[in-house]
Amino acid sequence: MYDYVIIGAGSAGCVLANRLTEDPKTTVLLLEAGNPDQKQNIHIPAGFSKLFKTEYDWAYYTEKQPYLNNRRLYWPRGKVLGGSSSINAMIYIRGNWRDYDHWHDLDNQGWSAKEVLQYFIKTENQNILKNDYHGVGGPLNVTNLRCINLLSRAFVEAGIEAGLPFNQDFNGAEQEGVGFYQVTQKNGKRHSVATAYLKPVLPRPNLTVQTNAQVTKINFSGTQVIGITYFHQDSFHQIQVAKEVILSGGTINSPQLLMLSGIGDAEQLKSLGIPVVVDLPGVGKNLQDHLTLPIAYKCTKPVSLANAETFDNVLKYLLFKNGPLTTNVAEAGGFVKTRPDLKIHDLQFHFAPVYFLNHGFTRPDGHGFTFAPTLLYPQSKGSITLRSNNPLEAPVIQPNYLEKEADLEVLVAGVKLSRRLVQMKAFDAFRGEEFVPGLQVQDNEEIRAYIRNTVETLYHPVGTCKMGNDEMSVVNSQLQVHGVQGLRVVDASIMPTIVGGNTNAPTIMIAEKAADLIKNC
Repeated sequence: MYDYVIIGAGSAGCVLANRLTEDPKTTVLLLEAGNPDQKQNIHIPAGFSKLFKTEYDWAYYTEKQPYLNNRRLYWPRGKVLGGSSSINAMIYIRGNWRDYDHWHDLDNQGWSAKEVLQYFIKTENQNILKNDYHGVGGPLNVTNLRCINLLSRAFVEAGIEAGLPFNQDFNGAEQEGVGFYQVTQKNGKRHSVATAYLKPVLPRPNLTVQTNAQVTKINFSGTQVIGITYFHQDSFHQIQVAKEVILSGGTINSPQLLMLSGIGDAEQLKSLGIPVVVDLPGVGKNLQDHLTLPIAYKCTKPVSLANAETFDNVLKYLLFKNGPLTTNVAEAGGFVKTRPDLKIHDLQFHFAPVYFLNHGFTRPDGHGFTFAPTLLYPQSKGSITLRSNNPLEAPVIQPNYLEKEADLEVLVAGVKLSRRLVQMKAFDAFRGEEFVPGLQVQDNEEIRAYIRNTVETLYHPVGTCKMGNDEMSVVNSQLQVHGVQGLRVVDASIMPTIVGGNTNAPTIMIAEKAADLIKNC
């Protein structure tokens, strides 16, 4: 029997395993459905897209999207120690400070910007920036890119030419402007949460880690959690727990496991033959995600990342951990308002000094570069539901992308702004013809059609076990599941509303704060 069983060794689970075992008297079992993180492409920054649709990826697909011409969208999710922090683009962004004050205003005490800042600082070993917003000595290494492409520099210069401020710290006082992204890397290698938080504490005798172990059910006596059942090496195993089960499976797997265990919409569970423990209709609802799309151009000079894997560059990486293979691909970006009357930025840019189309699977010949405008605050919301009561079957993912017309209009503005930026003097030396969508796409209706045919996830689903006290919330501000005892959810699924930026750093913050909540319980 363990004091705590943590389900999922991703961005939240690894943090919790580290912090909870700081007390040598506390025993923890950490279960991960995927493999150890031994694959070389996990640790070479430029290799992340080569992990998509491999054994390290759940490789989910959405249902047909009615507002995207019935396309089914691919959703990569990390199935490996470190979770999605082992297969992501390593961008360190916290979101807009107003996001957390909004959480607080939604009756989530303790989650205001001022209160969560201390946990962002606690996580961080900041290599470059020295101010009140950053920390030194934390587990997670945050630094500048070692090698920035000429095209990424042109993007930032173009933004300044267009009247956007230069921002050297998107995680400081203000988010607005263009600049270069900081990344979770150390010495030219990916610094995943597994590397930062888990591996340093593996020798602790009070920590047990089991990979290739998929939890299939949380077990109850009445409404009290008593343990879990997991599948490993072709058989099922049961573990009892003394204090709490902590669910850190992520925005898809956490609500899926709750529902499989009898926590969710009672009528839906009964229809699948699942005994109801608690009728909690909000489980799986409130799904939100960031959408992005490419506006790509041919490059007139051979300077893009298309040359990243030459023999010389591979040698440079192997010997010095430098050069183009240290790239995260999305090297530069920024935050802008598509309308001057907005109080908060509604569009984020990711700029890639290479063609980045269809998650990297489509690779045109030659050199190019890609603008990727990203919708930050979607009004469209979706859900995760069970397809069956089989725990090994993927759930139904229905994000309802672009159901709300306002979401589409933000992306239309993003296409137009991309086209404006590429005409700036900074791109004169590199600008070739528009590769996609192409000059035949001009008026608003043509742009909208291109978006519906092309838009993809930016890999940031959140919200399906939302924190709050209304009838559709799943956990309280202590992240305890409503209506049961001994169960918490700690991951991106608890976000009541999506943050304005990449979601890995906020997920790590959530876990740091949760560890203190658990210790002080």
